Amino acid sequence: MSQQTIVPDSEHAPPDSPPGDARPTRGDSSPARNFGKGFLVKLAIVALIDAVGLYGILTAIAVEQWAIMAFLALALVAVNWIYFSRRTLPAKYLLPGLLFLLVYVVFTAAYTGYVAFTNYGDGHNSTKQDAVAAILAQNEQRVEGSAAFPLTVLSRDDQLAFAIVRDGEALVGTAEDPLAPAQGAKVEADRVTEVPDWQVLGFAEIAQRQQEIVGLRVPASDDPADGSLRTQDASTGYLYESVMAYDEDADTMTNTQTGVVYSPNEHGQFQAEDGSTISPGWRVTVGFENFTRAFSDDRLRGPFIEIFLWNFAFALFSVLSTFVLGLFLAVVFNDPRVRGRKLLRALLILPYAVPAFLSALVWKGMLNTRSGFLNQVILGGADIGWLSDPWLAKLSVLGVNLWLGFPYMFIVCTGALQSIPSDVYESARMDGAKPWRLMRSITLPLLMVSVAPLLVASFAFNFNNFSLIYMLTGGGPNFVGTPVVIGHTDILISMVYSIAFESGLKQYGFASALSILIFLLVGAISWWGFRRTRRLEEL
Repeated sequence: MSQQTIVPDSEHAPPDSPPGDARPTRGDSSPARNFGKGFLVKLAIVALIDAVGLYGILTAIAVEQWAIMAFLALALVAVNWIYFSRRTLPAKYLLPGLLFLLVYVVFTAAYTGYVAFTNYGDGHNSTKQDAVAAILAQNEQRVEGSAAFPLTVLSRDDQLAFAIVRDGEALVGTAEDPLAPAQGAKVEADRVTEVPDWQVLGFAEIAQRQQEIVGLRVPASDDPADGSLRTQDASTGYLYESVMAYDEDADTMTNTQTGVVYSPNEHGQFQAEDGSTISPGWRVTVGFENFTRAFSDDRLRGPFIEIFLWNFAFALFSVLSTFVLGLFLAVVFNDPRVRGRKLLRALLILPYAVPAFLSALVWKGMLNTRSGFLNQVILGGADIGWLSDPWLAKLSVLGVNLWLGFPYMFIVCTGALQSIPSDVYESARMDGAKPWRLMRSITLPLLMVSVAPLLVASFAFNFNNFSLIYMLTGGGPNFVGTPVVIGHTDILISMVYSIAFESGLKQYGFASALSILIFLLVGAISWWGFRRTRRLEEL
């Protein structure tokens, strides 16, 4: 036998380590062990994350978003501590998912809950201070008898500015920055002819951007009450002042022409004694008003109840119809006597392979009243409003969803049927069981053990099947006389989308309240459904 030479640990120590030093142990954090390729890669990635996080912190500080700043700071501390510590190995895998969970789930849900209790939306999307400034700016008129200033239009990086001469001094201002002295500007005949770092626009450039120039408002000072500089011909500027005057001590807005006084109300608007209001308003808390509005508003109550009931019917009939058809086809093609089963199964899966929104658009064209394939070819030129009649539109939605959903149920039921042992059927047949008895007492009970949870999930999916409704009918045909654009085939989620984005006046608070109600409904139904399916496990 050959003798093995035992080499002391000191011989394996790094060359620069003193003689007799032991090799770093598993828990040692000496630089010699840390500075490997993996450590350098980790250092570079964490440094990049720190740079992006620091940029986010500085941006949050600039816009005074202290909550975002605090979250980013804590996240950076957690990242650096966890990824440079040897005692936090599990956290290195959990931290990325945890951060994404906090940002995209927890924060989103919490912010939606906050918005649901406010009047956030068009006309109520900022603070009271911003609303006062906007009201003063939007109600400006030219001051009669005011001086006319020879005006020069400037441009820099597609940003427009006005330059005038007042009291012998050249002033330059933009939409964001009020008029201020321009250092180094050249003046000829009371008109600014040159400003450092700015380009003086000629006639051709002014003609191309005429609409922008006429709409440009340059504040005269930091005080909104001082008015602004505007022009109609890009050659002469005039001072415009607001006809509204804000009294900060009394917290009122007064129209100087009519004398009407507007006071703030509980809905974040200035309101006169006759009930008239001025816009924009500001964001305030309205309590549970958004949650009760669908039931308290006479114009919304009836359509909302109809949409609510249709939503349940749509989800229920979609699940039942797709399951029944899918199960029937699975049973048929599970019979070994059927020839070409593999090819036929592949063909039946094709509707499931095509993206649902594309199929919905194709069906929308086929169901078109005047030029659709169904009316013009199949029915010989019939004039049937498949998507314009409320009841036919609902049947069309169910039919198209059946086309889109049965392949999924067919696949699920096929797999579940093939997992049932064949000796169970043989024993039942020996006892004299007929096909219907086999289906009722063996196939369905054993099938439901694995399929029932999927049916509950399918119900939840169809309850919020926004893409089908949006692509096929757009929610139409629309109700008449409602304050928001909603239709007979709308479900709750498409109603929320319409309230938030497609009803002219965006109402994010109301839409958020409805989305919370949908979440509670789907959660309660899913909880009840999964509890019921547990009883099947006893089989």
